[in-house]
Formats: sequence, C-alpha cells, structure tokens
Amino acid sequence: MATTKSGLFSLLGGTLAPQRETLRRQRARNKPQGRRADLKPRLVLASASPRRLMLLSQVGIEPDALRPASIDETPRKGEMPRTLVTRLSRAKAEAARDLVANDVDLADAHILAADTVVAVGRRILVKPKDIEEALGCLKLLSGRAHRVLTGLCLITPDDRVKLKVVDTRVRFRRLSTEDIQSYIASREWRGKAGGYAIQGLAGCFVQKIVGSYTNVVGLPLTEVTTLLTGEGFPLHFNWLKAGERETE
Repeated sequence: MATTKSGLFSLLGGTLAPQRETLRRQRARNKPQGRRADLKPRLVLASASPRRLMLLSQVGIEPDALRPASIDETPRKGEMPRTLVTRLSRAKAEAARDLVANDVDLADAHILAADTVVAVGRRILVKPKDIEEALGCLKLLSGRAHRVLTGLCLITPDDRVKLKVVDTRVRFRRLSTEDIQSYIASREWRGKAGGYAIQGLAGCFVQKIVGSYTNVVGLPLTEVTTLLTGEGFPLHFNWLKAGERETE
C-alpha cells in the first residue's frame, strides 16, 4: 500500500504546515502594497515565561501576543540535547502559528519560540517535577561543568523557518549540603531547566561561564535580535522611540 506524504512525515517525526486554506496563507500570497506595506511587523511569542518577556523588554521588544504551546517535552530515547531543543522549539513555533493562522490581528505575525535544557554530557536535565528531581540536578551539577542549550525557532509571515541553537558552558563550585537544602527550600528551582535560575540565588554557585549569559537565563538576546533584524523587524526604531520619550 502506498504511503501518503502526510503519513511519511508522521513516520519520520516531522510536522507539516496546515494543509487547509488559512488567512495566514492568503496574506502571505497577497503581501500588502503601498501604505499597508509600511505596517509594523507583528510578533507572537510562543511562551508565557516571565523571564523571556523580561529579556525581550530589555532590548525594546514587546510581543503583540503570547501563544504558549502545550506540547510533550519528553526527550526521545537516545535523543541528544541539541536535537531535542531544535525539535521542541520548532514544534512550539508551529503550534503557535497554527493558533493564529486565522486570527485577523495576528495571522501575518512572526512567530518566535525557544526551548532550553541543561546537559551534563549526554544526560539532559529538564525542569524538575518535584523536590527529589531538583535535589538530583543540584547534586549532579555540584563542582562540575555543564552546558545550557537553547533552541530558537522563528517562523516568518510567509512560513519560512529559521532555526538556531545556542550553547553556553557553565561551571558550578562545589555545593555544600546546606547550599543545596537551602536552595531547594527557596523554591526558586521550580520551572527552571536543570533546577536552577542563574539570575537568582543560584548566581552565587557559578564559578565560570563561557558564552551567552542571557542564554542561561532563558533567551539568548544576541541571536534573537539577529534573527529578527534579519527579517526586517524594526528593533532600532523602538530604541529611537525610547530615546524620544526620555527627552520629553
């Protein structure tokens, strides 16, 4: 029996853009001309993370909407960290794109998604589900180096997919039992890849960092702004407007 194209993509673990006609596709075919061509590009962030919103605001970017995607983030058997963050960031971006595909205000928006994991060798440390998992993460990271990887996915209004993986190396000092127990009691580990937040109390655990600090926080700003400005997003215009407000 012949395998259909959609079936083949399913078997390979890939995803296909929606096949039905959507407002997003219509707008991609009929790009605005004249005065409408100068309309400010819109941005949808496929996340509701306060840390990512804070980082974007730091460089003058305010998403027009948040569309956090609910997907299974469980690593596949034998999956490498780089492959995982690439797969998940793309899946989040595609899910968010499908959510706005027929939204009158957002159908032609850029979609930005990210996924961050901590890795020790080939071992992937995702967000701990409970105290026991958080304890395990901190004990493993104590006195050794690890990597923080973030996969970025930007889907343009005409559905071109831009992917990037940012890799930062971090070394922790040796943690005492009191360090670990007190950090667990702070509850700061909740919802954090690897069970810690470098921008919080765990900043005092870090002996050395090689690479992007904002990547460890959750969103590598250099790479994000490069992706957006490469697609004509008016980042610098926002900076100029901020300067004008300061002089008023």
